[in-house]
Amino acid sequence: MRRRPGIGGLQTAAAARDQYRLLGENVAKLRTDLMKEQLATFRSQLEDFARKHKNEIRKNPTFRSQFHEMCAKVGVDPLASNKGFWAELLGIGDFYYELGVQIVDICLATRAHNGGLINLQELCKLLRPRRKSDRELVSEDDCFRAISKLKVLGSGFEVISVGKKKLVRSVPTELNKDHNQILELAQAQGFVTVDEVERRLSWTSGRAIDALDTLLDDGLAMIDDGHRDGKRRYWFPCVSSITSVLADS
Repeated sequence: MRRRPGIGGLQTAAAARDQYRLLGENVAKLRTDLMKEQLATFRSQLEDFARKHKNEIRKNPTFRSQFHEMCAKVGVDPLASNKGFWAELLGIGDFYYELGVQIVDICLATRAHNGGLINLQELCKLLRPRRKSDRELVSEDDCFRAISKLKVLGSGFEVISVGKKKLVRSVPTELNKDHNQILELAQAQGFVTVDEVERRLSWTSGRAIDALDTLLDDGLAMIDDGHRDGKRRYWFPCVSSITSVLADS
């Protein structure tokens, strides 16, 4: 018959467990302290890097994007405030504030033509004439970061993905799966027809017309009835180059 452990044995086992627990807590604390020390070192090095390359960060969009990635890895957000070390050193806060204002202006100016949905690449093209010099060139990444700060306006500003394209939405319109599929289909030519939607998406005529009418009512589509085949074209400025033509005219 197997003997059960006595009180002394139980006390010894409990003491051992307490020692292992304390050891584990000490190891965890050492690791945490080491990580904090490493992060402090990284942040200090990041500040030195920013001082040394601040002109390149301001002028080069690609370099600026890589700098943001480095900041993210050590928990630093240069856009968190317009005041403080990063704003004073790089002027990044003012850069993105000005860019955000210009993005809002363009979105408002083109909303009547695109319904508040504009291709991110098209937006960047329209921004270029507004920048004062080559020193202020902006990338899609810059636009994305500026738009992310516009969310506080509560006006629906955000970047959404439709197929292979990224679109900037400046109105609080919700697109469902059917709308996204039509926009993705329209990326090939800039327009779709009811017959094409039925054939390519295997939809009924009623489903296709309902989705297209909704997009039309929301101002995201334009009708073109001037073709010999008699088929109505639904043009989508947000996935074609119409926006730039209209904005320039």
